[in-house]
Amino acid sequence: MVALWGASALLVLFLAAFLPPPQYAQDPAMVHYIYQRFQVLEQGLEKCTQATRAYIQDFREFSKNISVMLGRCQTYTSEYKSAVNNLALRVERAQREIDYLEYLRESDICVETEDKTLAEKLLQEAEEEKKIRTLLNASCDNMLTSIKSLKIVKKTIDTDGSWMKDAGSDSPKVYFLIGSRNNTVWEFANMRAFMEDSTKPPPRKLNLPLSWQGSGQVIYRGFLFFHNLGTLNEIIKYNLQKRTVEDRMLLPGGAGRALVYQHSPFTYIDLAVDEHGLWAIHSGPGIQGHLVLTKIEPGTLGVEHSWDTPCRSQDAEASFLMCGVLYVVYSSGGQGPHHITCVYDPLDTIREENLSNLFFPRRPRSHSMIHYNPRDKQLYAWNEGNQILYRLQTKRKLPLE
Repeated sequence: MVALWGASALLVLFLAAFLPPPQYAQDPAMVHYIYQRFQVLEQGLEKCTQATRAYIQDFREFSKNISVMLGRCQTYTSEYKSAVNNLALRVERAQREIDYLEYLRESDICVETEDKTLAEKLLQEAEEEKKIRTLLNASCDNMLTSIKSLKIVKKTIDTDGSWMKDAGSDSPKVYFLIGSRNNTVWEFANMRAFMEDSTKPPPRKLNLPLSWQGSGQVIYRGFLFFHNLGTLNEIIKYNLQKRTVEDRMLLPGGAGRALVYQHSPFTYIDLAVDEHGLWAIHSGPGIQGHLVLTKIEPGTLGVEHSWDTPCRSQDAEASFLMCGVLYVVYSSGGQGPHHITCVYDPLDTIREENLSNLFFPRRPRSHSMIHYNPRDKQLYAWNEGNQILYRLQTKRKLPLE
């Protein structure tokens, strides 16, 4: 209908545009021409009307088909929705069953893991104990029972320093290191030459390329080991024969961050030697000022093992090792009596009930150093400028279980 109205409107416009003025209306040729044009236009309009009707019919058929398809889709959608809901319920039920089975499996795994972890821990502890026993396997079963006597070997005006023999050889030479910060080592031919300055030959003077810190130096198998001044935790290995620095290491475990002993104000790392070799003692900042004991391989300067001990640095003035056992010397405010109240044995062969009161002979001040020499079984000490030897009384430790 819209197309027909449009065609009529076009016809009216055409007639208005193309009809001749009245003066040409009586011309037959013009009238014939106009009639032919009108017929052509009328035929075109008829074709347009037929095409429009065909389009309308097709559209109606299309609309009908679409309506049928939409109805089917709605039916299918409802069916699919129901099927999907049913499937979701089944999946949820299956997931709950899977979760339950997984819970049961994890429970079994947790039990197995706990058992495995416990077994691994026990195995690791057994291997660690075996390693420690292998490390401390020297034929040494002595434990300290008392400090028997003392002998003042020499007197100086220096309040701090250290003196010693080579704890790893039978050499009679005595080494004298004055002060808590120095680089000069005096080498005496023997104990007599050390005690009597006028005795010949005179001591040999060794000027080190580096200075030491504190009084924790040791000499072992021809090498001087000392804490390098100006460094936090560097240990120097110096060849006394060649007069060269042989090697150096950084001691781990927080070494050098705090004084190792409260009453030894310059020593941050204390080195020691016993029947098992070279050791280092220092205060561990992470364990509330308790002492850390570290076994060092002297050839490579590698750390063999380390222990956190129950011995505190508070009120301590010195310590030494004998047969793999750490003995820590304490005093009140640096004044006597000096006594050993903390003993740490990595092999746990010493019980507190087996220890008597271990007192040192009364001295006026704290010890600058106390080192044990496994060769002559004596303590070398420095107290208020006095170089002292302590003789020891020992007994056999408990056998390993």
